[in-house]
Amino acid sequence: MNIMDFNVKKLAADAGTFLSRAVQFTEEKLGQAEKTELDAHLENLLSKAECTKIWTEKIMKQTEVLLQPNPNARIEEFVYEKLDRKAPSRINNPELLGQYMIDAGTEFGPGTAYGNALIKCGETQKRIGTADRELIQTSALNFLTPLRNFIEGDYKTITKERKLLQNKRLDLDAAKTRLKKAKAAETRASQLNSARLEGDNIMVNFSYMLNFLHVKWLKIWAEEVTKSEQELRITQSEFDRQAEITRLLLEGISSTHAHHLRCLNDFVEAQMTYYAQCYQYMLDLQKQLGRCFPSNYLCNNNQTSVTPIPSASSNVIGPSSMASTSGLVMASPPNLHDLKECSGSRKARVLYDYDAANSSELSLLADEVITVFSVVGMDSDWLMGERGNQKGKVPITYLELLN
Repeated sequence: MNIMDFNVKKLAADAGTFLSRAVQFTEEKLGQAEKTELDAHLENLLSKAECTKIWTEKIMKQTEVLLQPNPNARIEEFVYEKLDRKAPSRINNPELLGQYMIDAGTEFGPGTAYGNALIKCGETQKRIGTADRELIQTSALNFLTPLRNFIEGDYKTITKERKLLQNKRLDLDAAKTRLKKAKAAETRASQLNSARLEGDNIMVNFSYMLNFLHVKWLKIWAEEVTKSEQELRITQSEFDRQAEITRLLLEGISSTHAHHLRCLNDFVEAQMTYYAQCYQYMLDLQKQLGRCFPSNYLCNNNQTSVTPIPSASSNVIGPSSMASTSGLVMASPPNLHDLKECSGSRKARVLYDYDAANSSELSLLADEVITVFSVVGMDSDWLMGERGNQKGKVPITYLELLN
């Protein structure tokens, strides 16, 4: 029974406090009550924290979109995270594309030029998919997790303490308002008590009775003033204490920025590693394709079939548009048959850098001019190159024959 009485009293007290805060907040909005302003330093800290929260959320969400463009996959990962369970591993887009290319190359035949190229491209795409998976894991651990911890941890604590500070301020301003009203009522009671009526006995007696009531009223308001002053001291002390707690939390935002800077550096390094891996994979793929391009076919995105290229239609010994965005060009070198049939040599310009795979090959630098000639029995995709005293095999796809 006593516990029930205590709960009822506590509930009534909480309801009274809530009502007092609501009244104070409404009067402030209507301009009928004074509002205690926070000091400028605290206001700046609050603004900085709010700004940090807003931009951290935007950066975090957009990073998630960058790493995982599929919104359904992001929702699935979010659900598993909330359930504290590990999301099932799924094949990513580069890996899926790579698998399709490998399957197609196997179907066409690894011994064919197109099938072999598809298999090589598929293997490279799968390696890129693995690098992409590593980028996502590293970025999630070193970048997204610290940002999420700030939003769901530190900033929630700041928001809680900020709300408490707001309530303490409302309590303080409500106490100030009550004290102000109590003093005004006490002044009016004193003025009424000092007024005396003169006249016949009836009016005098009535005056005495009225003065007696005024004295009682004066004592009541005097007690109310004392109570309001005591309440004001308590609320002022609680407000100052809460303001200090909030200020200490907000000053930690600078440390948060320093921590997020380190996390950002980790994210940049992860991206740098990823793009460097992708570049190396594609560079290796280009070299592999350069060794196995067929010398008598052209593949173009604007054509639906593969057609032989006559040997006299161009002066290019390799795919001069290999690096263009129109497609991957594989052309036979014009005048190649003439060059192989004759015993003379020709000048050729190098289109791309080439690193020799072994001692029988000659390394090339883009835009340099070398001497090339054919050797009986050499593979049709290669010529013998000569630069000064250096000599070795060079792939024809890296050369442009000069007139």
